[in-house]
Amino acid sequence: MERVAPLWPVLAMLVFSVTPAHPSKCPKFCICDNIQLTVACIGKNLTEVPPTINEITVKLDLKGNNIQTLRTGAFLHTPYLTHLSLQRCNVRSVREGAFRGLGRLVFLNLANNNIDILYQESFDGLTSLKQLIIDHNRVEEIQPGAFSQLGFLNLLSLTHNQLVYIPNMAFQGLQNIKWLRLTHNSLNNLATEAFAGLLTLTRLSMDHNELQFFPTQTMTRLPELTRLDMGYNPMTYLGEETVSMSKLTHLFLDHMSLQDFSHMALMQAPRLTHLDLGHNQLRVLQPLLGPEKLARLVLAGNPVYCSCYLRPLREWAVRERVRLLGACAGPPHFSGDSLGTIHPADLRCQSQEAMLKAEQEEQSRATPPPTPKPAPKVKCPANCDCESETHHSSCENRGHTKVPRGFPPTTRLLDLRGNHFHYIPGNSFPGVAEVVSLHLQRCKMHEVEGGAFDGMKSLVYLYLSENDLSSLSPDVFRGVPQLTYLHLERNKFTQFPKAAFKLLPSLLALHLEHNSITRLEQGLLRGAERLRGLYLTANEIHAVSPKAFSPAPDLDTLHLGTNQLKEVPTDALGQVPSLAELRLSGNPIRWVPPKAFLPFAGSLKHLYLDGMGLEKMSKDSLAGLGSGLRSLLLEENQLEEVPDLAPLTGLEVINLSENPLLCDCPLLPLRKWIDKVNLKVRASCGNPPELQGRKVKDVHIFKSCPGELPPPTPAPKGPKPPKPTKPKPAHLNAPKSKPAKVKTKPRKSESQRTPAAAKATGKKSKLP
Repeated sequence: MERVAPLWPVLAMLVFSVTPAHPSKCPKFCICDNIQLTVACIGKNLTEVPPTINEITVKLDLKGNNIQTLRTGAFLHTPYLTHLSLQRCNVRSVREGAFRGLGRLVFLNLANNNIDILYQESFDGLTSLKQLIIDHNRVEEIQPGAFSQLGFLNLLSLTHNQLVYIPNMAFQGLQNIKWLRLTHNSLNNLATEAFAGLLTLTRLSMDHNELQFFPTQTMTRLPELTRLDMGYNPMTYLGEETVSMSKLTHLFLDHMSLQDFSHMALMQAPRLTHLDLGHNQLRVLQPLLGPEKLARLVLAGNPVYCSCYLRPLREWAVRERVRLLGACAGPPHFSGDSLGTIHPADLRCQSQEAMLKAEQEEQSRATPPPTPKPAPKVKCPANCDCESETHHSSCENRGHTKVPRGFPPTTRLLDLRGNHFHYIPGNSFPGVAEVVSLHLQRCKMHEVEGGAFDGMKSLVYLYLSENDLSSLSPDVFRGVPQLTYLHLERNKFTQFPKAAFKLLPSLLALHLEHNSITRLEQGLLRGAERLRGLYLTANEIHAVSPKAFSPAPDLDTLHLGTNQLKEVPTDALGQVPSLAELRLSGNPIRWVPPKAFLPFAGSLKHLYLDGMGLEKMSKDSLAGLGSGLRSLLLEENQLEEVPDLAPLTGLEVINLSENPLLCDCPLLPLRKWIDKVNLKVRASCGNPPELQGRKVKDVHIFKSCPGELPPPTPAPKGPKPPKPTKPKPAHLNAPKSKPAKVKTKPRKSESQRTPAAAKATGKKSKLP
């Protein structure tokens, strides 16, 4: 009977634990499986995410509804989701924090919607996501930082969108990406650093785009890439050392317009095993230098002429054991024969007259291709290129000294970078009211007159980076009310051009990195009240007014790294109630006082204090920061101790490396915290010297610290023999009254001893 009594409550608990979710939790019109924990609400014309979905649901299928806006916190009531399907939901916008709370989600499908812009905060909260599908949308441009929180993503698919240009660092943050799919876009321009940071990418799909040249420099930023799909791009020629990719094994250049392929094009691709040049315009190809393990060369669909000019390739293929796939297009006696079966000795050249006659006969027998309809002529300025299908006009690096006029009125992306404009007068862009993105980088501009962009009512992105601008006219942005992203980095500003933003009510992101601004004065964001991101890295800022940011209550991202600040600008930051990300990295801040982040602690998610030479933090310096903080970076400082991190229960990233931490009892709270959290904590001992370089979690010195283990019971005064009478198990299992009696005797005797004698007997372990 003694066993029966405690069993029935346990059985009852087990029964309740496996009971299916209550039926009332299943939303109307949905199908719920309470065993598999799945919910499907497919094609029900829902306009929002049902709020009554059971919180323990792991798979949610909402495809085929009419959820045009994914609102902030739309999935907070389903924190255990691992799979979420939102295809064909007419989604147009994804609000900041829409996916917040979905820290367990590994698969998200947003295909077949109407999303046009990927904002910096669109995927906030998806820290475990592994697959993200955004195919068949209207994505035109990617805001840098859009994927910064997706550190575990393996697959990103952006096929069948409207991308025409990939800017630098567009995919920053994808630290574990394996496959990036960008097929079926209109890409014809890639920034040099477009793929920077994708150090784990092994497969890149860029077929069915508008690339006219192989992006050699851009591709060198992909050190681990093994497969590259570039078919269906209008390239006509690959020159020497075009492909410089040391680990590439599979390269697909099929269905292009290649008329010439240099035998040295692959000199820097030594591991290539598979090359597909099918369905191009190649008549002859020389033996390829570089790839030592090439096993398969596809030439099917090319007008290969099997004459003596092809003999070197055939002999090379036999010698190197390369399998040639394709067929001869001529001369007639070889027409249709497989390239891999023709003996090299049979590849001979006839006389020139006979060859010409054979070619004419071959052409006369061939079925003439249907005559393509002539493309409609598009008006375009001289020395520029205008594409009617992609609505992209470019005069990049053409040496223009004045802004060309006469672009198609349907132009949406206008690329004028790399010219020599020096000065942009008013009304410089007439007739291009539909331009969404304007690129004026590296144009040697030192002045832009008021009203220069007048009439560009659709302009969203404006790039004025890498010029010589030192000031801006107060009405320089007149006529561009939709301007949302403004890039002014790498100019010559010494003062914040605050008067220029009063006409930009839609401005969300302002980039002023790498200038020479020294102070942030009061009211500098007046007129830009909706600003969300302010980027001021690498200036010379040493002072911040207490009300510098007060007109921008929605500011959530502030980068002040690599400046000259000597203290945390707490007063100024206290005026930013929505601040979520603060970067102070690289400033000469040596001390963080108590409550330095308290005024905005409730909103802060990411705090960067790395590389500052920080020597000390008050024990209350992180006061107020709790479960909301996701990232804390403190590496490359001079800290011997750190504040209590126990309240930071929501941390996902923390870095304490390259600090000379003093591995002694004051660091015991950190050691205990490391044991409790499920995080990779980079923290090593700097002192004492015998522990230097050891990981804090592996150091055992803390076991002797007060409070770490129960204090040892001192032996009573007298001879040593009594010691063996106190084995550990007996001590732990003894009644409480016995240890109390044993302790009273030594305490009285210890109080009468000399300090030296007391120290020798372990007085340090005495309880107060």
